[in-house]
Amino acid sequence: MGLGYRPVSPYSKALRDTETRVKIDFLIAGKYPGDGNPKPVVFPDPAAPALESEGLRFVGLKDLVEAKLACVLTTPHRMLEDAADVKRLIQETRIPREFANELDPYVRAKFLELWDLAALAPPEER
Repeated sequence: MGLGYRPVSPYSKALRDTETRVKIDFLIAGKYPGDGNPKPVVFPDPAAPALESEGLRFVGLKDLVEAKLACVLTTPHRMLEDAADVKRLIQETRIPREFANELDPYVRAKFLELWDLAALAPPEER
């Protein structure tokens, strides 16, 4: 391992910055989010078209939401965290309910469920 980084555990692909203690996860293009088992949603190829700002490339909203929702559906120990992330994205970016039509059917119902929950939040929480 390079200076300043150490493995999180012998079984993980993740590293930890020894100075800041920030965990760095590696998501492999084409692999399956969540439990790692085959499903219609995969991590996107970084060479695929993406959003770019100030020379940095970012995963698109659709790919991000699909990966998070696949984790919600298949990873019980991360379910609440990932569901909260999607709900927060819905609220803060004002994703329309119709966005569900762009998502893979595998995650569509969960998106609609979280969208409906986000809509129930009082205005000060939206």
